[in-house]
Order: sequence, then C-alpha cells, then structure tokens
Amino acid sequence: MGSENRFYSEAEFKLEPKWLVDPKLLFVGPKIGEGAHAKVYEGKYKNQNVAIKIVNKGDTSEEVAKREARFAREVAMLSKVQHKNMVKFIGACKEPVMVIVTELLLGGTLRKFLLNMRPRCLDMRVAIGFALDIARAIECLHSHGIIHRDLKPENLLLTADHKTVKLADFGLAREESLTEMMTAETGTYRWMAPELYSTVTLRHGEKKHYNNKVDAYSFAIVLWELIHNKLPFEGMSNLQAAYAAAFKVIPFS
Repeated sequence: MGSENRFYSEAEFKLEPKWLVDPKLLFVGPKIGEGAHAKVYEGKYKNQNVAIKIVNKGDTSEEVAKREARFAREVAMLSKVQHKNMVKFIGACKEPVMVIVTELLLGGTLRKFLLNMRPRCLDMRVAIGFALDIARAIECLHSHGIIHRDLKPENLLLTADHKTVKLADFGLAREESLTEMMTAETGTYRWMAPELYSTVTLRHGEKKHYNNKVDAYSFAIVLWELIHNKLPFEGMSNLQAAYAAAFKVIPFS
C-alpha cells in the first residue's frame, strides 16, 4: 500500500491478510441504514454481532472506479487508525461484493437520537460529553493527518446505553497533504465548511486547497445541534443552506 504516511493510494491498495473477511462466514440480517452508495445491515461474523456495509459498485465504469477508490480509502483508514470514539473495524472483502465489517452499535445514529427527543434538548452535561467524544475522534484523525470531511449526526453512532458517541463512515476521508488534488465539493451541505462549496465559491472543476479546519466548522454545527436540538438552516433547502453558509449567513435563532 505504500509508505505509512499515505493511506489512500488506490492503485497500490491491498487488503492486509489479517483484515480479510471470509464472505462465507458472514450472515446478513435486517437493514439498519442506507446511503447514496451503500447499505448497512445488522449481521454476524464468526458468531460476533456486527454491522455489515455493502457498497454498490455502480452501473458505469466511471462509477465503479469511484466507488472502488472510496472503498479503498475507507478500509485503509479504518485499518490504520483506531480510537475508542471511532467505530471499531473488523475487516473487509472486495469479492464477490465490496463489504466493510465493523462493530455493531445498537444505539443508532445521533440524528435519530436527537429527533426522538424533540422538542426537548439534551441535558447540558450529556451534550458536553457527546461533544468531547466527537472532538477526541476528530483530534485522533487530525493527528494522523486525516480530514473526515463529512462530520454530521448521521455519521455519529451511539452505544446501546446512549452514553458514548463514535465516529463512523470514512468514505470521504482524505489525507490533508492530498487535498490540493481534490475538487472542493464534498460532504453534506448543512454541515459543510464554506471553502468546500464548489458550486458557490469555485468555477466548475476548479480545485482548491483546504485543511482540517473544515472538520472544525462541521464540529461547531454539530455542537450547536447538541445544545439546541434543531436542524441547522431549518426551513431552507439544501441549496439555500449551501449559499447561506458560503456567504456566512447566521442560520441559528
């Protein structure tokens, strides 16, 4: 896979034997989540309860290449960086389908947890505890030169007792030293730092360097949610939220 400092070179990517999952030993149960490019199921691996993420390969050669690259980055990052506030990586396989296996966190997403509480807010001590969990996970990534780029409540999972938050979904993570090669648009509008909006700040296809401060911006939005239990830029469409954030409109009341 190259040097220890380069986690995301897709051309060189190889799964280390210790992380290879035998698909014959996977039991896929009910679906517990779904994104644009993957579905997540509850399941078992070697009699251990796990979460099984199955990545859709795509319909075109371009889509297949992009999703294989994203899969490679996510597996490489998960296998290299571990932390108590990051979802625990168990293993992965590329054939017959791209699969990532992690610990199963039964508390659900932070988004669902907050929605179920509305209109009530978290106790301030709980909110601070969650914020510290998230900050520790991001600090760990940044100390390894990695930017998450998609920090939001949907990518933050709770333990069954709802006392600990763990960061998940590293498909958009990048080494900070490589961001000058990326187009700016990525992540999710409401939590995305202004410098990442290619549709607002850049001409189509133009590239712009940014750093780990984009995660700090997203963290601030999540922190506000933890305190107020409201959706940022509530009442706005995604595009309106994008323009508001890019031009530094204050979205909160």
